[in-house]
Amino acid sequence: MAGRAREQAFRPWVVDVLLGVGVTVIVSIVISANEGGRHGPERVAYLWAVGLGALMLARRRYPVLVLAVTVLGLFAYYAVGYPAIGLAVPVAAALFSAAEYGRLVAAVTAAVVVTVVSVVFRLAEGQDFAFVVGYELAGHVLLMGAAIALGDSVRSRRAAQADARRIAELTAARYQQEAQTRVQHERMAVARDLHDSLGHTVSVIALHADVAREALGRDEATARSALELIRSAAGRSMIDLRRTVTLLRSPDDKRRTVVSLANLDAVTQAAGAAGFDVDVRVDLDPPVPGPVEAAAFRIVQEAITNVVRHSAGSRVEIRVRQDEDRLTLSVIDSGTDAELEAPKAGTGPPGIGHGIAGMRERAESLGGRLTADPVPGGFAVHAELPLVGPA
Repeated sequence: MAGRAREQAFRPWVVDVLLGVGVTVIVSIVISANEGGRHGPERVAYLWAVGLGALMLARRRYPVLVLAVTVLGLFAYYAVGYPAIGLAVPVAAALFSAAEYGRLVAAVTAAVVVTVVSVVFRLAEGQDFAFVVGYELAGHVLLMGAAIALGDSVRSRRAAQADARRIAELTAARYQQEAQTRVQHERMAVARDLHDSLGHTVSVIALHADVAREALGRDEATARSALELIRSAAGRSMIDLRRTVTLLRSPDDKRRTVVSLANLDAVTQAAGAAGFDVDVRVDLDPPVPGPVEAAAFRIVQEAITNVVRHSAGSRVEIRVRQDEDRLTLSVIDSGTDAELEAPKAGTGPPGIGHGIAGMRERAESLGGRLTADPVPGGFAVHAELPLVGPA
């Protein structure tokens, strides 16, 4: 926050104005100090100082142009014969600006050109070689080199800060996307659980409500039995809802499987009450991983729900077997091929396509697979769930 406040306090144009004023003042001081015994001040020379300072206002948009005009202006200044102002001082700010905005080659080239031209002309005028090359040149080269190095350092620091901000933005965007994906997966899981558990219970309630309606006034015992089954199913649905809410409220590391294959009897009772002959065989070698057991339970539950809703058969077989590396299950009813013909998501009798899609999603989320197809004399759901999650 403090760094951002400082950055906002010194806006770019303010920095450029201050730099331009600084260049003008420093060059003017050097001109004044070197007028010496001249007759009256060289007032026009100060216009060069003002011009060099004014160029700083364009240094961000046109760093190379500002550098070129500065170098040519320096040559013109000396060609006219104004007081000496050195080499490095007039061009230092332009060299810094060029390097700051990524024009390092141009900055180094300009420094070399200024140095070579100055040395050649001064030696041509007969000045002492040792003084020009051994004394003055070293100071000018060091100052120009420092200006270029400082500008490049500022550029590198700015680029590093920009990269850091970009990385932070990408990281934040990635975390947000991951959070959204987790939320979406959680919603899909809740939707599947609600569909499988409540869909099963509602089917049972609807079935026995029809039985009770038909039996009222004719077979009171059957009606009371159907109403009792409705009450029991409604109670189980409330328990399922409470378990789901508890699961959602629990931290991720404390969530536990709320359904178990040991509770399959509660699911198969619906098929038995609907008049089906239910044959259940479960061959497990505990422990079964919680997610695998929960998925297997929900798949069996949804498959039986579809049987109760849509099958006209009289028998349903449920097989659950644990092998070395996978859990295999099947639900087969004795309906006819004409009743269910390869339903797909969004097609077929109401509830079948969506239920099969949900079962398939459960299996695939664990790296397994599920098929749901007509078979001779009925309809079969087969699933294989790896006991080890997908890599």
